[in-house]
Amino acid sequence: MRKLVVLLSFLLPSLVFAAGSNYPLDKAEYDLTDKASLQRGAQIFMNYCMGCHQAQYQRYQRTFEDIGVPLELGQENLQFTGEKVGDYMKGAMPKASAEKWFGTAVPDLTLVARVRGADWLYTYLRTFYVDDSRPFGVNNKVFPDVGMPHVLQELQGVPYDSHEERMIDGEMKEVYAGIKSDGSGTLSPEEYDKAVLDLVNFMVYLGEPSRLEAESIGRWVIVFILVFFVFAYLLKKEYWRDVH
Repeated sequence: MRKLVVLLSFLLPSLVFAAGSNYPLDKAEYDLTDKASLQRGAQIFMNYCMGCHQAQYQRYQRTFEDIGVPLELGQENLQFTGEKVGDYMKGAMPKASAEKWFGTAVPDLTLVARVRGADWLYTYLRTFYVDDSRPFGVNNKVFPDVGMPHVLQELQGVPYDSHEERMIDGEMKEVYAGIKSDGSGTLSPEEYDKAVLDLVNFMVYLGEPSRLEAESIGRWVIVFILVFFVFAYLLKKEYWRDVH
């Protein structure tokens, strides 16, 4: 089953984007080498995402070690349902309850950054807006009619579609000015964007925990191949010298 999920992570991106909106995506300038960002992202993920979702293909211990969090500190501040530090990161919400409350089982988030893409996630988490016609009172520009509440509203504040008047072709016209908060959140707009980027950074890490290590090994492999090529070429010339 796990192999199937990993395979789908490579095959589904085109289908996901085809089914979504054409809303332009903002660039997520994440940095997997920034452990402070990963730690902040983990804190947001555990506090605001794990109540419903889970990352069942990743272990707490591996996560804490990779992002530089002492195991005891991680257990005390980032594990809330009594798991052991070596357990997988499973959510607390029963599947049956999720289907009853949301109409469907909530997705696992281990590979969501690989399926959706970092830019998609970054834009999605910043484009919720008030829509009284929806069950949870919000909608989303990137994922229209999404069946998910705006779980980060406490941080952002209440987001509204905003419009403003601009001079266009000599006439004042009302144009779309993006999504703006009412200011009731605990973070400023700039701080909220940074918090979302930290969260996306962590979710990108979840999707491929060994990415930095693989990239490092890959660079050394390339160096080895280049050096080997030089010696192989010199050996080839030496063998063919007598032939000519």
